[in-house]
Amino acid sequence: MKKKIRFYQSINTKIVFVIVLLLVFALQLIGANFITQIERQLVANFQEDRQVQMNFLESTLLPYIEMEASDEETEMDSAQEINSLLADFSGNGITQLEVVNEDLIIIGTSDGTQQNVVGQLSSDQDLRQAQVTESSIPRQVVDPVTGDRRWKIVEPVFSSNQDNQFIGAILMESNIETVYSQISQITRIFLQSSFVAIILSLFLANMVSRALTKPIKEMQKQTRQIAEGNYSGTLKVYGEDELGQLAGSINDLSDDVAEAQESTEAERRRLDSVLTHMTDGVIATDRRGKIIILNEMAQSMLDISSEEALKKNLLTVLNIEEELSLRKILENQEDILLNGTQNGAPTILRASFSLIQRESGFISGIVCVLHDVTEQERIDEERKQFVSNVSHELRTPLTSMRSYIEALADGAWEDPELAPRFLEVTQNETDRMIRMIQDLLHLSRIDSGKSVLELEIVDITEMLDHVLNRFEMLIHSAEYEGKNYQIKKVLENESIFVEVDPDRIIQVLDNIMNNAIKYSPDGGTITGRMVKREQTVIISITDEGMGIPKADLGKIFSRFYRVDRARSRAMGGSGLGLAISKEVVEQHGGNIWAESTEGKGTTFYLSLPYVPYEEEEWE
Repeated sequence: MKKKIRFYQSINTKIVFVIVLLLVFALQLIGANFITQIERQLVANFQEDRQVQMNFLESTLLPYIEMEASDEETEMDSAQEINSLLADFSGNGITQLEVVNEDLIIIGTSDGTQQNVVGQLSSDQDLRQAQVTESSIPRQVVDPVTGDRRWKIVEPVFSSNQDNQFIGAILMESNIETVYSQISQITRIFLQSSFVAIILSLFLANMVSRALTKPIKEMQKQTRQIAEGNYSGTLKVYGEDELGQLAGSINDLSDDVAEAQESTEAERRRLDSVLTHMTDGVIATDRRGKIIILNEMAQSMLDISSEEALKKNLLTVLNIEEELSLRKILENQEDILLNGTQNGAPTILRASFSLIQRESGFISGIVCVLHDVTEQERIDEERKQFVSNVSHELRTPLTSMRSYIEALADGAWEDPELAPRFLEVTQNETDRMIRMIQDLLHLSRIDSGKSVLELEIVDITEMLDHVLNRFEMLIHSAEYEGKNYQIKKVLENESIFVEVDPDRIIQVLDNIMNNAIKYSPDGGTITGRMVKREQTVIISITDEGMGIPKADLGKIFSRFYRVDRARSRAMGGSGLGLAISKEVVEQHGGNIWAESTEGKGTTFYLSLPYVPYEEEEWE
C-alpha cells in the first residue's frame, strides 16, 4: 500500500527549503557585513569631515581667541568677530558651535536665540574635561529634546605665541542622524532586494528541484511497479549524469528481475506440478519445525487440510511428539514408520527426513517425505507368512514320509502287512506335495500374468450339471461308503452360453464341491443352483456343514488360510484351493464370495459375466 507523502516530507520541498535557506543565510552574512562596513565608512567619513571643519574653524578663530585672551585693546571687537564667524560657519549639518575662553566663559555661540549665554560660565562637562586634559574630545551624544544623535567635538585651543598655553576651546555639534538615515535606507533597499532575490530563488529552486525530483518520482513509480510484478515500464533517461545512469540501471534491473521472476515462476509452477502429482507426500518446515508447505498427497495421507496443518509443528501433525524431538530428527535423520489414514482406510507410512541447509551450513528447515508402504508391508508380511506356510505345509508330509521310510529301512519292508500300508502313506504324502507344488506354480503363473485362458463359448448350464452329476457318482463310490450325502440341483431350464476357459471353471467348481463334501456332516445335502441375471450368471453351492465364523469369512480366499487348521490338514487340504479359485474367477472378469452361518452351513457364490445371444445370431 502506497503511503501518502505530506507536503513538508516531499524531497522537492526539502530541496527548495535548503536552497532558499542557504540563500537567506548567505544574504544575512553578506548584508550584515555590507551594512556594517557601510555604516562604519559613512560614520568615519562624517567624523573626518567634521574634524576637518573643526580644524579649519580652529585656525580661523585662533587669532580672535588670542585677542580675547589678551587684555590689549584693539580697534576690532574679537567677541563680535567670533560670533559672526560662528554664525557664518553654522549650517551644513552643524547644529551648534560654542567658543569658550580659558576660564570656560562662553565668548561666542552660533545660535542667535541663545546670545544671552555669552559671558556666562559653560556647564558642559566635555569642555571642562578638555580644559583639564588639554586634548580633543570627540563623542556621540543624543539630543534630549528631539532624540536625534549628534556628533560632538570639543577641541582645546592653544596659544600660538606660548607653547601649550590653553586659551580656550571650541565645541561643535553636528547632526549625524542623517548618516544613520542613509544607512537605514540602504538597509531597506538591501532587504527589498533580498526579498526579491528570495522570491526568484524560490521559483528557480522549485524549477531545479522539479528537474531533479521528476526522474526520482518516475524511478519511484517504476520500482513500485516492479515490486508489484509489472516489469513492462521503461524509464526515460534525461541525461548522462548520475540520475541518468541510475535510470538506466533501473531499466536493466527491471529486465533482469522480469527474467528472474519468469524463471522463478516457471520453477515454482514446475515444483507445484511435481508436488501435486507426486505419489509421495511432501512436507517442508521452517527451522523451528513449523509447516510451511504441504502437498495434496500428504494432506490425503495424514487426513488433514492445508489450513489445519500450516504453521503447526511437524511432530504434532505426524503424531510423534512423544517419541521423537526435532533434535533427534536433525541428528539421526532415520526413516520411521507411521500409522495413517487414507480414504478412511488405515495405512502405513514411511517418513524420511532431510535437512534444508544453506552454503554456510545454517539449517533453515526440514523436508519430510511420506511414502505409503501399506502394500509393501502387506506383501512383505504375506511373503513371510507364505514362506512360513509353505515350510510348514511341506515339513508335515516330509516328516511323515521320513518316519515311514526310516521304519521301512529299519526292516518294516519285510513285514507283509506294514510295508504296503507304509508305502501307501508315503505315496499319498508325495501326491499331496505334488498337488501343493502344482497349485503354487499355478498361482505363480497367475501372479506373473503368464496364465493364459483358453476361452470357449460353452453351455454353463450343461457344465454345472456335468460337475454335479460327477460328484453325485463320487459320493456313491466305495470311497464314501457308509456316508449318506445328497446332491440337489436347481438349474435353469435353458441353455446359457458363457465365454470361459472350461478347464479352469471346472477346477473352481471342483474345489468348491470338494470343500462342501469335506465339511458336510453325514446325511447332509449339497445344493447346486444357477440363476441368470441381466448381465451375469450366478452359480451357488450350499452345504450344511459347520459354517465359517464371521471373523474368518473375509480371509478364506487368502493363500494357506484355514479356519480350522488341524481339521483341514487332516482332510488333506493345502489351503490354496480357494485362493486359486478366486484368481481364476477374477481372470474371467467375475467375482466369488461366500456367505455363512456358523453351525448351519456355508454358501459359495460364483458370478460370471453373461452376454445374451439371440437365436438369429446362431442361425
